[in-house]
Amino acid sequence: MKRKLLVLMLCLAMAVSMLAGCGSGDSASGDEVTYRTLYSGEIQTLNYLTTANTNDFTVSANVIDTLVEYNSYGEIQPSLAETWETSEDGTVWTFHLREGVKWYDNTGAEVADLTANDFVSAMQYVLTSEYESATAQNLFGVIQNAQEYYNGTMAADDPETEEVEGVPIDFSEVGVKALDEYTLEYTLEAPVPYFLSALTYICYMPAYGPLLEEMGASFGAATDASTIYYCGAYILEEFSPQERRVYVKNENNWDADNVFITRIEQTYNAEASTIAPTMVERGEVDYASLSADIVDGWLNDEERSQMVSLSRSTVDYSYFFCFNFDPNFDEEYEPENWRLAVNNENFRQAMMASIDRLRLLDITSPENAELLVQNTITPGTFTVLEGTDYTEFGDLAEISARDSFDEERALEYRDLAREELTEAGAAFPIKVYMVANPNETDRDSQYVVLEQQVEALLGSDFVDIIVEAGPSQNFLSEVRRTGNYAFMVCNWGADYADPETWTDPFDRENNYNFMDLAIEQGGASADVISEYYSLVDAAKAEKVDLNARYEAFAAAEAFLIEHALVIPFSISGSDYQITKLNVFEGQYAPFGVSTLRYKGQHLEDDPITMEEFEANYEQWLEEAANAQ
Repeated sequence: MKRKLLVLMLCLAMAVSMLAGCGSGDSASGDEVTYRTLYSGEIQTLNYLTTANTNDFTVSANVIDTLVEYNSYGEIQPSLAETWETSEDGTVWTFHLREGVKWYDNTGAEVADLTANDFVSAMQYVLTSEYESATAQNLFGVIQNAQEYYNGTMAADDPETEEVEGVPIDFSEVGVKALDEYTLEYTLEAPVPYFLSALTYICYMPAYGPLLEEMGASFGAATDASTIYYCGAYILEEFSPQERRVYVKNENNWDADNVFITRIEQTYNAEASTIAPTMVERGEVDYASLSADIVDGWLNDEERSQMVSLSRSTVDYSYFFCFNFDPNFDEEYEPENWRLAVNNENFRQAMMASIDRLRLLDITSPENAELLVQNTITPGTFTVLEGTDYTEFGDLAEISARDSFDEERALEYRDLAREELTEAGAAFPIKVYMVANPNETDRDSQYVVLEQQVEALLGSDFVDIIVEAGPSQNFLSEVRRTGNYAFMVCNWGADYADPETWTDPFDRENNYNFMDLAIEQGGASADVISEYYSLVDAAKAEKVDLNARYEAFAAAEAFLIEHALVIPFSISGSDYQITKLNVFEGQYAPFGVSTLRYKGQHLEDDPITMEEFEANYEQWLEEAANAQ
């Protein structure tokens, strides 16, 4: 029965149907349709060519179109490219662009035609090290000479650098070219099975070349809406940091007939998660999430319960516990002692076996915690090859079927770790510094429960888990990316339809858990981590035989988990919310920016009820079956 429920919930992840005739959300009548929300986490930049922050993506997803896009059933459709073809060996892709697409400024004034050169200019910007694009590595090993050009720009900036090899090359040697105004060509290093799906990610988005040249590093500065140009379904008319964002429909967009919400008003409020439910009830905004501490009150209230429905459970994000191998936190939390502990595999195994993940998920998703818990980094149903789910390949099959929580084994690992760490000179208890992101609903509550259960099982004389609240602004840059934590929940969103995307957060020179630095520093885990990277490199090298490729990536991921270098946690939850948007509308793909787009969605007159949610799901099932 649980497996049937799991299939049902994961089907919801694929559910994004284009349901017509939805309340006030039809702009065909000429009426303005305004969608109003609150937000508490401000974006860091409008520069979609450099950011890797999902919060920033919510802007670019709606104001910049991509070469291809996805329909409501996860199928690739033409967008800025009307047609395309590939060479027989799969290394040259040619895209024929839609003519008549324009760039606009934030006032809606037309600036210029969008041409193939805008994709070339954007990629050169991404591959210029000066701009520090966080997604440049997505092009390495994919676009011919992309990494060589990037390394060359690094060497040009600092001729004495020892971090890169090679010499500067001309950008004309990189595998992206405008054959004419409306013909774009990509040349790949080797066949890339997922290339078409990758084109929906931000590093492949276009940007107006002359503006990039004029603004350089100031392109997309998060100061106001004038720092980028727009070619998507919406134009960001107003952006006042920590005040509000206003999107207006781009009436001249090539697909404007499928944009039903004409205006989006997002208002900043540091207490958004607390006050939004009441504001929805008063008709002042159209969306609110319900935190675990208030959801029961709403569900048990006869009138309020009619305003509550579920969000869509998705497999585009995976959540996992990261051990930080390069601690950079205050001395009071004993970073060097933590360095000894984190490099001890038995210590990591003891932590993994002592965490009851279901108990943590019960805090945020009591109704479906068992459906959300994830035993692998790659979510189940993310990608399937010839009828076999990726998580059933190789050793991942056994890992997928088991629960890492095991009290008996946790104590065995603890005793082994205590003996080894004592010999290494570690002090007990090991301080485990955990920093909670205030913008993640109930994350602090999960950490407190984790503290209680792990200390109770392993003993407070063995570990001392310290939970603190992190900054509400710039959490990633001030905490995770600087290594200002010992242990925390991290997440990763897929960028394309291939298991390789789930290796990215642990890659060399990553800023998730800094595993590569354990090798550089000669930590006790250096050999294990080196072996993991060798397995990943071997998997990446397999470009043609997809079965062998999946087997190789499964071997690498199983190795990562079996050595407790990270601890899988969950997929995104299907949480309770109040919304006037039908969760089954709009674009869908389990990666990229598709699900962040408002294009294709209607605005209802009243919040969706649970009964309507279920009816919409049934309608989607019928439509999905007919679409096959």
